[in-house]
Amino acid sequence: MRASTASLISASLLLGQASAALPPIIMKGSKFFYENGTQFFMKGIAYQQDSAARGATTNSTKYADPLANVEACKRDIPLMQALKTNTIRTYAIDPTANHDECMALLDAAGIYVISDLSEPALSINRDDPKWDVDLYKRYTGVVDNLSKYSNVIGFFAGNEVTNNNTNTPASAYVKAAVRDTKAYIKNNVKRWMGVGYAANDDADIRVQIAHYFNCGDEEDAIDYWGYNIYSWCGESSMSKSGYDTQVEFFRNYSVPVFFAEYGCNLPNGADGRIWQETEALYSKEMTDVISGGIVYMYFQETNDYGLVSVSGDSASTMANYDALKTVMSSVAPSATSMDAYTPTNSPAACPDLSKSWQVKGESLPPTPNSSLCECMFASLSCVPASSTSPKDYGDIFNYVCSETPDACAGISGNTTSGVYGAFSMCNATQQLGYVLDQYYKSQNNAAGACDFEGKATIQQGAADSTCSAALSSASAGATSTSGADSQTSSNAAVARGPVKALFGLADAAVGLYVLMAMGVGAGMVLL
Repeated sequence: MRASTASLISASLLLGQASAALPPIIMKGSKFFYENGTQFFMKGIAYQQDSAARGATTNSTKYADPLANVEACKRDIPLMQALKTNTIRTYAIDPTANHDECMALLDAAGIYVISDLSEPALSINRDDPKWDVDLYKRYTGVVDNLSKYSNVIGFFAGNEVTNNNTNTPASAYVKAAVRDTKAYIKNNVKRWMGVGYAANDDADIRVQIAHYFNCGDEEDAIDYWGYNIYSWCGESSMSKSGYDTQVEFFRNYSVPVFFAEYGCNLPNGADGRIWQETEALYSKEMTDVISGGIVYMYFQETNDYGLVSVSGDSASTMANYDALKTVMSSVAPSATSMDAYTPTNSPAACPDLSKSWQVKGESLPPTPNSSLCECMFASLSCVPASSTSPKDYGDIFNYVCSETPDACAGISGNTTSGVYGAFSMCNATQQLGYVLDQYYKSQNNAAGACDFEGKATIQQGAADSTCSAALSSASAGATSTSGADSQTSSNAAVARGPVKALFGLADAAVGLYVLMAMGVGAGMVLL
C-alpha cells in the first residue's frame, strides 16, 4: 500500500468519524475499562522511528517526535487503523511541540496513546542512576503537554532501566519517578492517567522487579506493569513460550498487566512472523490476566522488526503486516464488565535484599525540589566559578569526596540501606556547590580551601529560613525518604554496600568520578 492510498483512507476516515473526543480509559483493580464500563484490551503498535526500544541503546541524543509529524500521521494512522489498532506507544515526545493535529487524527481513528516520559538526553541511567530536578522537569513537561488529550492512557517512567541483576539499584530511582509523576498528575490533572514501568523478561530478577514496583504504598507504586517479552517465536505454544507461567505469576497482581512490546522476529525475520502469540494473547487463556499488548513495531529498520517500510513520504506494508491484519480481524477477547468486577488482589510484598536484588524495601530517593536546591545554593559560601566547565566536575568530586567523605553525604545515596542525601536530587552545579562548601567549612574557611586552581570561588551566602532545616539535616547526614524504613543516618557518606552517588551530571565527568571513587561504571540507558 502506498502513501497516496493511505491519504485517501485518511480523508474518508476523518469524514466518517464523529468529532467528539474519545472517552478516557480508567483503571479498576487489575483491568482497564472505558468510562461506560466495557473492558479495554490494548491492541497496540510501537510507533517511533530510530528509538532505543527493544532494549537497545544509542549514542545519539536526537529523536524524532512521532506526534509532531502531521504528514506522517496522516500517512500512517489509516494503516494502523486497518490493523484494528486502538493504542500506540511512543518512546520520546517533545514537550514543547504542538501535538494537536496528530492527536486529533488518532482520536478520530479510535486510537489511544501511552508514552514514555524520558528522552535520550534525559533518562535514568542504569549504571549511575539519578532522579533529579532536570529529569523531573522533563517528565512533568510531558504530562503537561499530553494531559489535555482524552486519548492518552498514561506513561512509562522507565523502559528496561534495570535489565539484569547487576543494576537493580536503578529501580529505586525509577520508582521515585513513578511516585512523583503520579503525585504531579493527581495535583494537576482532573482525570486518571496512569504511570507504569516497562520491563524486560530477565529470569534472574523477573519476580523481584515485578514485586518491587507493585509493593508498598499505592501512591509510590506503579499503576500498571508493561512487559517487553519476546519468548514466543514462530511456531510455539503457551507452555513452550512460557506464556502460561507468566499468566499464572500475574494472576494475583493488583494492577493491570500488558505486553508493552512483543513480536519475536525469529527464526525468519520480521516478515516471517505468523503472529500465533497474538491469537494466544487475546484468547480466554490470557485475557483474564493480561490486558492485551503492543506489537513491536510499525517502522521497518535495521533491527528487522517492522510492519511497514517507509521511504521518503511513501509507506509500503510488509508481509507480516498482512499476517497480523488477518489475525487481528479474528480475535475477540472475552471481556468483563466493570460493574460485575470486584478486585480482590493485593499489592505484593517488597522483595528482600539479596545478591540479585540490591534495593531496600519502601525507601525511595527524595522528590526533586528546584526551590530547595536554589535556596541551598544561594546560601553557600564556596561555589563553582562561573567559568568552570562540567568536564572538570568529576576531578573536584573525586578529590573532595576522597579527602573528606562526610562532605558528600548530602548528595549521596545507598539503595541497600535506603539512605539518600537531601540534595541528591539537585542538579550538577548545585551538588558541586554543596560539596565545595562542605569541604571549605571542614577546612575552617581557610583562604586556599575554596580555590581548586580557580575552579571555585567565594560568594556572599544568603541565609534563607526556608531551607535551613534541610541544610542542617544534610550536614548531619542523610535520610531515607519513604515508607516504614524512614530513618536518619549520621554516617551516610561512608555507607557500606553498593553506593550510588547522585551527582546529577549528564556527561562523562560524573561517570569518571563514580568510577574512580566508588567503583561503578557509567552507561546511559536511553528511553
